[in-house]
Amino acid sequence: MNTIARLARLLLIACLLVPLAACDKADDKSKEAPKPALSAPVNDDAAAWRAYVTDVVGRNMEGVTSSPFVYLLPSENSADFQGSYDRLLDKAQSDISRGILGGNMLAYASPSSTKTADLIVSTFEAAKPDKLKGVKLLFIGKPEDNERVKTAVAISGVNYVFVEAK
Repeated sequence: MNTIARLARLLLIACLLVPLAACDKADDKSKEAPKPALSAPVNDDAAAWRAYVTDVVGRNMEGVTSSPFVYLLPSENSADFQGSYDRLLDKAQSDISRGILGGNMLAYASPSSTKTADLIVSTFEAAKPDKLKGVKLLFIGKPEDNERVKTAVAISGVNYVFVEAK
């Protein structure tokens, strides 16, 4: 066999083996241990809260087929808290009144669980019965606010999920 034929055969074998090697690397990545869940920040650091909420939302995406709607309210100690609250309430009410398609997620969180619960309750005051069937609503907060939020959103037909911020 001449040198060119051997070289062509070796290149062909190499081309066939590359995809197999890539598959093995993908399998190795899937065997890696999952990252540990982040803990809720104990302070009002906005960046830490964004990272925490992103982690919690990512762990609760089962059944969600679109990018989630995330309503992250800043700390009550932040400058212009009331303005932020009012703008977020207006956006959330507008989203709910327009309707959200099934397969979407609404995620609510804040360093202030009580204020987040207030926001959700106010948002869902005008919700129509079963208008949000197939939509997942994720509330990241304190257990003492859970029932109030659950009751407020029940009429809308959302799939309610509570995650304790801890």
